[in-house]
Amino acid sequence: MTTTALFDLDGTLVDTPRGIVETFTAAFTAMGLEAPRPEDIRATIGLPLERAFGSLMGVAPDDERVPEAIRQYQSLFREIVLPKAADLLFPGVADGLTALRDQGITLTVATSKFYASADALLTAAGIRDHFVMVVGADQVSHPKPHPESGLVILRELGVPGEDAVMVGDTTHDLLMARACGMPSIGVTYGVHREAELRTAEPTWLADTFDDVLARIAPVTARA
Repeated sequence: MTTTALFDLDGTLVDTPRGIVETFTAAFTAMGLEAPRPEDIRATIGLPLERAFGSLMGVAPDDERVPEAIRQYQSLFREIVLPKAADLLFPGVADGLTALRDQGITLTVATSKFYASADALLTAAGIRDHFVMVVGADQVSHPKPHPESGLVILRELGVPGEDAVMVGDTTHDLLMARACGMPSIGVTYGVHREAELRTAEPTWLADTFDDVLARIAPVTARA
């Protein structure tokens, strides 16, 4: 029986990919660098910022220029994305989270964002209070797709993997779930398309958030 749901954030709960591309572009411009192509930026969504900037800048994640790029990004994200966060929730998310919580499902977030950025985005979107735990990339030694983020949540809540489910829009989320021994739901409306999601062997695929509800709590979906 599913007692706990772990959610990715960007592209799963909040439709932020376009804003993320805009923010990355602005960060490169602020540093006097040529901005990568939007499709190249989009391909890094779901990775920790160190790896994303390292890949896009063609340097190692621990290169001395990466921390400055991250600072620029975080500052610009607050200006560009947070003010419109509530309008970026995917259809059905706000009511769906309420329904899951009312049914006794424990809700958590496992994200590649730094904790402060994730907390700010969830708060701005008006859904932070639904989640008992938020684990960001800076709170673990090995972010997704490594299983550590999921294992931290499972251990803290005392939940076995088979009683939890991971919901995400990238293969990073699904691979983390599999390594944690938990089922997964790959949502097709986010960053990775269905064909790519299938390579990570999700337990289920969902085209809408209502489909997610139907997998986690079928009674809620039918109500």
